[in-house]
Amino acid sequence: MRLRSFLYRSGRTLGDVEAVASGDPKRIGRRAKNKILGRALGRSGFWRTLWR
Repeated sequence: MRLRSFLYRSGRTLGDVEAVASGDPKRIGRRAKNKILGRALGRSGFWRTLWR
């Protein structure tokens, strides 16, 4: 489990780095928005209520 979680976390970090390295403000903004929205929905319990 630790290896898998490390690989997923590395992949997400690499995606962030690639978005910033691209220099495209739309791509950077979209990625930031989706991360914030996803975290907010996860913490609010939205996904748990959706799949019950």
